[in-house]
Amino acid sequence: MRQISLFIASVTLVFAINHTPVQATGQTRYLMDIVDVQGIRDNQLVGYGLVVGLDGTGDRTQVRFTSQSIVNMLKQFGVQVDGRIDPKLKNVAAVAVHATVPPLASPGQTIDITVSSLGDAKSLRGGTLLMTPLRAVDGEIYAVGQGNLVVGGVSAQGRNGTSVTINVPTVGNIPNGALLEAPMESNFNDNEEIVLNLRAPSFMTARNIERQVNALFGPDVAQADSSAKVRIRAPQSNRERVTFMSMLEELQIEQGRKSPRVVFNSRTGTVVMGGDVVVRKAAVSHGNLTVSIIEQEYVSQPNAPMWGQGQGETVVISDSKVDIDTGDGHMFVWPEGIALEEVVRAVNSLGASPMDLMAILQALDEAGALEAELVVI
Repeated sequence: MRQISLFIASVTLVFAINHTPVQATGQTRYLMDIVDVQGIRDNQLVGYGLVVGLDGTGDRTQVRFTSQSIVNMLKQFGVQVDGRIDPKLKNVAAVAVHATVPPLASPGQTIDITVSSLGDAKSLRGGTLLMTPLRAVDGEIYAVGQGNLVVGGVSAQGRNGTSVTINVPTVGNIPNGALLEAPMESNFNDNEEIVLNLRAPSFMTARNIERQVNALFGPDVAQADSSAKVRIRAPQSNRERVTFMSMLEELQIEQGRKSPRVVFNSRTGTVVMGGDVVVRKAAVSHGNLTVSIIEQEYVSQPNAPMWGQGQGETVVISDSKVDIDTGDGHMFVWPEGIALEEVVRAVNSLGASPMDLMAILQALDEAGALEAELVVI
């Protein structure tokens, strides 16, 4: 039996001609919550390593680079292995290791690392990562990782091929598993100016930052360069610059108007709406059209042969059934300036799924009735 379902959402909207736009007000936040400081940033590291000690869940013989890595490693310890021999290694897995170094980190600090299988290993549970150099984009080694993995997933398989997998057993973490060996260079203390990059560009926010900084330190200390950048003259002494930055952290800035957002994840069907999302007056009719096609196959057997002659041949016959369900159509009216709670309550009353909700929101946005920015990720 095979069943195919096709879902089609239809939305009909009727809008009022006269309406009053809803004005959004800004909010006050600490300066460092809305900006990034140029020169103070994270850095990514990546490396290639081996996980050993697996209970028969490592890479199989199809993954040749795992055995090559083991042979090369053993040679470094004085163990000579014939290159023509392919060692059977079920307890070893080739992995990619990556980590993020926090801003202005120094040698001797430890960072968390993530270990991911590169081959066809079934699980990294119970494994130990051997010493792995971690490199930055410039190719230089900045950290070395090693330690026992913490794996949140588990996998089990029976002899007949039946298997059960919970979470992802081929990815693990090692808390504080890497040790920094070299400093990550930063130009924060070398620049004459401190550059603040706004996370949400806004001319009003940039202007408010300029005013607040100049009110605290004097005129022309800060200059709004654009809607996304503010330049600030800062002391050259490292000690004075730290004090200067600590004072900036305490500044409270009124953000400019920011359009509310409705975020829709097309892969998972998740819909997230901000609390200040409103809808103009609209009448909405939403319906579902489901087309079900069920195909069944059966065998037509001929009659028994009589006097040595057959009366036909065996054939396979298909029987198809098509059913169309239009669902129950509903129409409801949203008044002017309806809030988020009413939108959710009205959609839930229809029994709409997240995909239905997204279809309604897209139609509202196209018609100009949605007072929010629609973002699809």
